[in-house]
Amino acid sequence: GKPEKLRVDHFPELAVPTLFVNGDRDPFGTPDELGAHIGSIAGPTQVHWLEGQRHDPKPAFDDEIISVVGAFLAGL
Repeated sequence: GKPEKLRVDHFPELAVPTLFVNGDRDPFGTPDELGAHIGSIAGPTQVHWLEGQRHDPKPAFDDEIISVVGAFLAGL
């Protein structure tokens, strides 16, 4: 309930491959905010933005999310 509070303090501790699947209108992690902090993650990162979605993507995006996560896991 506090979108103004960034939750990135743990990013420098991440040394494993990390995938972010996020709505591009998510008040808890905007593209600009993530872009400003993702570089502090030590491990490799990938980002996939769900167009027009907020923090709780609509079920219509389930197939897209499954595909993105599946491709990420297959590439590990």
